[in-house]
Amino acid sequence: MSNKSSHSQMIDTEQYIANLFRARFPFIYIPSWEENRVVDLITNIAQNANLIKRTREVYTWTSTDGLKEIVEDGERYKNNVNTAVEALDFIESYNEDSILILKDIHNLLNPQRPDYNFVRKIRDIAYSLKNHQASKNVVIITPSLALPEDLQKDITVVDFKLPALDELLKILNNLIVDYEDKINLSEYEKEIICKAAQGLTLQEAENAFIRAIVSNNKLTIDELDIILDEKCQVIKKTGVLEYVKSDLNIDDVGGLENMKNWLKKRNNSWMGKAQKDYNLPAPKGILITGVPGCGKSLTAKAVSALWNLPLLRLDVGRIFSGIVGSSEENMRKAIKTAEAVAPSILWVDEIEKGFGSSRGELDGGTSSRVFGTFLTWLQEKSEPVFVIATANNIDKIPSEMLRKGRFDEIFFVDLPTHNERKQIFKIHLTKRLQDSISKDFRVTDELLNSLAQSTEGFVGSEIEQVIVSALFEAFSEDRKLREEDLFKVIANTVPLSTTQAEQIMSIRQWANQRAVAATKQSDRNDYIIIEESTNDKNKDKIKRSRGGRFIDF
Repeated sequence: MSNKSSHSQMIDTEQYIANLFRARFPFIYIPSWEENRVVDLITNIAQNANLIKRTREVYTWTSTDGLKEIVEDGERYKNNVNTAVEALDFIESYNEDSILILKDIHNLLNPQRPDYNFVRKIRDIAYSLKNHQASKNVVIITPSLALPEDLQKDITVVDFKLPALDELLKILNNLIVDYEDKINLSEYEKEIICKAAQGLTLQEAENAFIRAIVSNNKLTIDELDIILDEKCQVIKKTGVLEYVKSDLNIDDVGGLENMKNWLKKRNNSWMGKAQKDYNLPAPKGILITGVPGCGKSLTAKAVSALWNLPLLRLDVGRIFSGIVGSSEENMRKAIKTAEAVAPSILWVDEIEKGFGSSRGELDGGTSSRVFGTFLTWLQEKSEPVFVIATANNIDKIPSEMLRKGRFDEIFFVDLPTHNERKQIFKIHLTKRLQDSISKDFRVTDELLNSLAQSTEGFVGSEIEQVIVSALFEAFSEDRKLREEDLFKVIANTVPLSTTQAEQIMSIRQWANQRAVAATKQSDRNDYIIIEESTNDKNKDKIKRSRGGRFIDF
């Protein structure tokens, strides 16, 4: 997050626009969905002599209402000004200090199909507005930026950010006055609720707060998921990012205590207290690599629940499309959305498949440009977007992504240890066994030890499948689950550590120098037995040290 407060950011925007007015910039373009909020800001600037020196009249034009003047008691229609070109004619001939706000003209400025008469009119009057005796400016407000190349030298684009924390707190405090008996929040909880609402417009945020009150007849910290659900709508509309709603919690991840401890220590680090009292930046993100099926994706989903932040999955395949130039725009759109709903978590699953080192040779450099945009953002981002990237084949990840500054830490997830396998069995047995089929089934420490001993070299997903397959055995015979069902499935399973022994050894060798072990040191065995093919006919069991450096958090 930026070192500037949200309040100062808004003041900076107000002062910047005021300076553009005073410097007689003829056309100012503000892409924003919040027309009323932008109009209120422009009106306040126009009436503030301290900001603008000479106060100005303010007019608005829309395709439905034509031209109206904003006056103290409301709005006043101006007759005979119906089209956007006529509105420009009006401001060109008007002899008073004034500001014209144009809405509904993004179709006229569509770069692919612009209205050339309207574009020509803008170019014709740009010089006369700048040099007129009266101070006059035109402000264009549209939902998204649409600017033909002909106008890029005549129009100044201003970035108008979504509501800052202070503005959302003001909305929430106003609701507390109206719903005093239904809202119970401490000052710290108010900040959490409003942080969750960042990325919404003022209207969307107010709707989310009221929806929470209406749904449960109250607004407490427990209604945070309703606020996050409203943000889901913003994410869905991008078409590039996917909102992942997960009911997992961090205890559903068996083992990996070292990585879990690292994540727990950074919970709420994007709140004001971390900055004000400890001068801490928001964490950048982590790269999780290692053996497939050992909990990398599960961890990403669990962090969302642990931190109470929306989880956005970036599908790199959606970024690349057949239209020239759209892939780069899709990446910028994804980044902008993730920042708009910040604080948030951006999950890039199997990142090596999207940004693999060989891809750029096949598409004329498009993936290289997209990758460059993503890398630059990773290095320089100031908004609290925590990136979780997962990778199975670390060799295919470009070296630029692995250098310091891109991620806070690189974690290696190895085959689960004996203790971790016990935890995974306990989690899945507890979750899957229902009273009707487990009345006589006891999950004892002795059973867990025996199961863990029998599944050396199994990954977490294989352990889960052991339980599922055993339940199918019981289901097919319409009986209760038995311990022997589990051991029968285990005996018939060939684990990944056998079929992909060489790949696992290669990943470990890489991780020994470059990554931190996700498993805490006390849970780790010094050695693990896996099968490695020495030739086509002979496989010997050998001992290999685990990958990942010994650093406990």
